[in-house]
Amino acid sequence: MTINPGDTIPDWVMESVRPERMRTMAAILRDPNPVHWDRNAVAALGFGQHTINQGPLGLSYMINMLHEWAGPGSIRRIVMTFPMAVLDGDRIVAKGKVTGVREEGGERFADCDIWLEREGTDPPLKGTATVRLP
Repeated sequence: MTINPGDTIPDWVMESVRPERMRTMAAILRDPNPVHWDRNAVAALGFGQHTINQGPLGLSYMINMLHEWAGPGSIRRIVMTFPMAVLDGDRIVAKGKVTGVREEGGERFADCDIWLEREGTDPPLKGTATVRLP
C-alpha cells in the first residue's frame, strides 16, 4: 500500500443515523440522558424533534472508515472533538486525509485528519488519528 501526505482516505457512509441505535446504546451505557431517546427533550434544547447521537457512536463511524482503509487493529491514536450534535436521520460521511507518513521501529504510520460531514453544516466531529499501515 503506497500512502503519501495529501492522500484521501475512502469515505465511509452512514446513510441515516437511526434512533433505535441511540436507545440501545443508552441502555448499554446506562446513560439516563433523555436527549438520546426523548424527542421532546431535544426540541426543548432547540434541535427540533430529533434525538441526539451519542459521541461514541459518531466516533465509531470514523473508526469504521479507518479499519476499512488500513485494517482492523491499525489505529494507534485517535483524538476527537465534538463541536456539534449528530441527530437521528442525518446522513453522515466519515472522511479523512493523510497529513504525514513516517517510519518508526520498522513500522510505517500515517497521521491523518479525520472528520464527519453532514450536508449544510460544519463537521459535527473532527480530530486526528495515527494508524499503522499494512
